[in-house]
Amino acid sequence: MPKVQLIDAEGNNRGIVSINDALLMAEEAGLDLVEIAANSEPPVAKITDLGKLKYQSQKKASEARKRQKTIEIKEIKMRPNIDTHDYEVKMKAVRRFFDEGDKVKLTLRFRGREMAHLELGMQLLNRVREEVEEIAKVEAEPKLEGRQMMMVLSPR
Repeated sequence: MPKVQLIDAEGNNRGIVSINDALLMAEEAGLDLVEIAANSEPPVAKITDLGKLKYQSQKKASEARKRQKTIEIKEIKMRPNIDTHDYEVKMKAVRRFFDEGDKVKLTLRFRGREMAHLELGMQLLNRVREEVEEIAKVEAEPKLEGRQMMMVLSPR
C-alpha cells in the first residue's frame, strides 16, 4: 500500500499515512490532496485548496518578474572631433547608465573628410575606455562599420 508524509490544512505534520486515508481526510475537510515533494521518500502531500495554491504561486512568480532588472543597451553618439564640454556631458550620461546597470554602445560617426583620420576616432574611444576602466569592461572592441566606429561597454 503506497504511503505519503501528510501535512494537514493547518500545516501540522500527521506523519506517514496511506494514500487512501489521506484522500478521505482531504474529502472530509472539503479540500484537495496536493503532492508537494514527489521525489522524497515517502512523498510529501498536503491537504489544501488547489485553486488557492495555484493563485499564490502565480502571485509569487509575478512579484519575481517585477523585481527583475532588464539590461538595456543605451547608445551614445559622438563625433571624432568632439569638444571637451560636450565630451564631459556624454561621459556623465555613460556613468549614469552604468550605475543603472545598463550596457553602453558608443557610436562615432565620421563625415566627409573625417574618414581620412580614423586614428582620431580610435584615440577618442581609447580615452573613453581608460576613463571608465574601474566601472566598466569592454564587451565589443572598437570596429569600423561603414562610416561609423562602434564599441560596446558593460558594467563590472
